[in-house]
Amino acid sequence: MTLYDLTHSLVSDTLASTAGFQGELVLCVTIVLILLLRIPGFTSRIDSFYVMLAGSAVALYLAGPWQAAVERPSELFTGLLVYDSFTVYFRTLLFFFAVVFTIFTRISGVPDRDSAPDVYCLVLGATLGMCLMASANHMLIVFLGVEMASVPSYALAGLIKGRRKSSEAALKYAVYGAGAAGIMLYGISLLAGVLGSVHMPTMAVRLAELLQPANFELGRDTHMVLALGGIMIMVGVAFKLAAVPFHFWCPDVFEGASAEVNAFLSVASKAAALALLARVAIGLGYVPEQAPPEQTMAVLSVADGQTAAADSTRGSSAERAKPAEGTVRTAADAAPPLSRADQNKALAPARSFIAQLLAFVAIITCTFGNLAAYGQTNIKRLLAYSTIAQAGYMMMPVPAAMLLADTDPQAAGAAIGSMAFYAGVYLFMNLGAFAIVAFLRNTLHSEEIADYAGLIRRSPIVAVCFSTILISLIGLPPLAGFVGKLQIFYYLVQSGLWLVLVIAGLNTVISLIYYLRVVKIMTIDPEPEHRIAEPISFVPGTYVVLVTLPLVFLGIWWNGLAELATNAASQLF
Repeated sequence: MTLYDLTHSLVSDTLASTAGFQGELVLCVTIVLILLLRIPGFTSRIDSFYVMLAGSAVALYLAGPWQAAVERPSELFTGLLVYDSFTVYFRTLLFFFAVVFTIFTRISGVPDRDSAPDVYCLVLGATLGMCLMASANHMLIVFLGVEMASVPSYALAGLIKGRRKSSEAALKYAVYGAGAAGIMLYGISLLAGVLGSVHMPTMAVRLAELLQPANFELGRDTHMVLALGGIMIMVGVAFKLAAVPFHFWCPDVFEGASAEVNAFLSVASKAAALALLARVAIGLGYVPEQAPPEQTMAVLSVADGQTAAADSTRGSSAERAKPAEGTVRTAADAAPPLSRADQNKALAPARSFIAQLLAFVAIITCTFGNLAAYGQTNIKRLLAYSTIAQAGYMMMPVPAAMLLADTDPQAAGAAIGSMAFYAGVYLFMNLGAFAIVAFLRNTLHSEEIADYAGLIRRSPIVAVCFSTILISLIGLPPLAGFVGKLQIFYYLVQSGLWLVLVIAGLNTVISLIYYLRVVKIMTIDPEPEHRIAEPISFVPGTYVVLVTLPLVFLGIWWNGLAELATNAASQLF
């Protein structure tokens, strides 16, 4: 293959890949347009809110599942990204959230018109990184996506200028994020050094070759390096999820940042991190039935003093894992190619390790989040610990899926679908909660729970909506949170994770106390005599109602979203 042929192949692949990358390209164009509004004279004439809203809406339209059904997974940009129904689902979730979040910021008044272009660019940049996280097929994209989502979030945490807690929150977030990113990058380098690739389907095939009984005599050192690398990669994902023990930044950042930023971090960042967790866990532990076709990859090898370019081929993941001519072959390379069934059989120890690690992190995260929420007097800190606990619940389907993949891949896909369903419900729960916190901040000028006393007498609709959201977060019927948790618990039973199920059920009972304490203060406690705040006006109240209604609707008619989430995850196995 000549340099011209290689360049032509790469350009052709890039142009073909843009069809599955239209939403992200629209975000890039929107960022450029908003930055142009900073030119003197444009800011006063064009409101960046309308550019942000239009760009997010167009991205949602182009990336949604209504455009075309994804028949089988395909790789984009020479295998860096994968385009499948799972990618479409989470991108739609992120773009939809961008639209409703933009409307929320307009109603709440944060940011103001002068700082709006900067804030919206940061939000769109972080959303672009989250889309990369949801569609990552390559370890470098995993790292790039996490960093693209994290760096703008550091700046957003310090949005409130001149406030010490806000600056402190941004600094803590950046320091923790830098440490987690370094650990994750080192873990990627360990896996790349052992497996000889950072393309996740190829890594899974080579890992299967290393773990087959014929190559087990390679020694425990290799397996220890693989385990250590996997744990280090988990550090970066756990940081984005605010999972224990990498949750330390979350309460302080949520208290120091504005409620608007908290809504973005708790919903969009959490959804993208869950998608990435599923991608990495399944990508390294399972070879799917419909492996994405290989894209053009340039590989240079030296043989007999001559440099040759490896021609691009299209085939299975096993073919991609074959070393180029002239390279040094390991014991794993010398083994005959494995069938897909043998590959997945050999990967059983890897899936068991991933399942045990994630199950342990999930139950610790869930328990700590619920227990730490008890003594909180600030509503943003309480919701911060609530997001930690909810992350524990939403992680549980992943270990269940890894265990079910051995015997029932279809049930494993449905388990990941339960996580995707809960992520969709979680969007409305946490967006509604932080929207109410922001609107009450504007009227009560306080974010202390005690100042919500007697709220039902002054703003009854808002109090009822907030109570509905909190009850849905508990997981009580007939709201959508109950359906989401019920699906997760069902697949814990299917996979035999009884200990995880019992702890999750106990945590649901424990969470009753601190969630209902807020409901009790709003509805039963007397209203303070010194309160002079006005009730929440019509527009914010309408927004709160519109965000809360899906929780009631999906608690009764959940089948549509559940089928969409299950179909989205079906192509992972």
